[in-house]
Amino acid sequence: MSVDLAKKEMPIGQPEPSGVEQHRNRTNDRYLLWIALFSIIFFIFALQQLDFDYGRLISGTRELPLMAVKMFPPNFSEWEDVLRSVAETFQMTWAATLLSVVVAFVLSFFCAANTAPSRWMFWFLRGFAALMRAIPVLVWAIIFVAALGLGPLPGVLALAIHSLGMMIKVFSDSIEEVDQRVLEAMRAAGAGWLQMIVRGVLPLVYTSFMSWALLRFDIDLRYATVLGMVGAGGIGWQLIRSMHMYELHDALFIVMVMFAMLYTVEMMSNFIKKRMINANGL
Repeated sequence: MSVDLAKKEMPIGQPEPSGVEQHRNRTNDRYLLWIALFSIIFFIFALQQLDFDYGRLISGTRELPLMAVKMFPPNFSEWEDVLRSVAETFQMTWAATLLSVVVAFVLSFFCAANTAPSRWMFWFLRGFAALMRAIPVLVWAIIFVAALGLGPLPGVLALAIHSLGMMIKVFSDSIEEVDQRVLEAMRAAGAGWLQMIVRGVLPLVYTSFMSWALLRFDIDLRYATVLGMVGAGGIGWQLIRSMHMYELHDALFIVMVMFAMLYTVEMMSNFIKKRMINANGL
């Protein structure tokens, strides 16, 4: 009698969980619990191994408000030089991002598991993309500055190479998320590889590609603001010069300009993404 009442109280259309599903849920819960415990234990172990000087951390934190007070008021007198550096930073970012997106767009179809013409090409391009991502962008900048000298060109190349590794990965991952049944239907209809890409894959992934490209432009812009610290041009060079010369009023103005620049780009990216979503009825 109680079993019948329990069945009647269950929501309509919701199947009763089987014993296998209940066992799987318990296993997943235990797995997550062990991960959480390991994370906490390793966090405590890492703090002990790193041997932080908490006294110096507290004293240094007290100095931060004093330094902030010394930076006021900002110095606007050299706004022309700062704006020129901002323009240079934008140009570096745009050139690097566009270059990496175009190259990654072509290569991604050759290193996606469901569209790659051959397995060796798939693994080779995947390894190439992993290598580009593994080396930090600052290391690439140092390498190109040593080879080409100071200026924006090493910055553009460093951003483009590092961006290329990420864009190949995310573009190819987006392609692999395409419903395999669509590709199989096109192959069964006699479509060639290029026809399958143009008519079957691109219509399903171009919005994802655009979103990734906008995200990468935002990331590259943030990277470009610090590449000047190694001599790769842009507004980062202005900031590091002001900090080295202890011109804190100039540094505050540069930081304000950097914040305004990054915030504006983020708002524009969000606006473009919303327009894309509305245009596709999502």
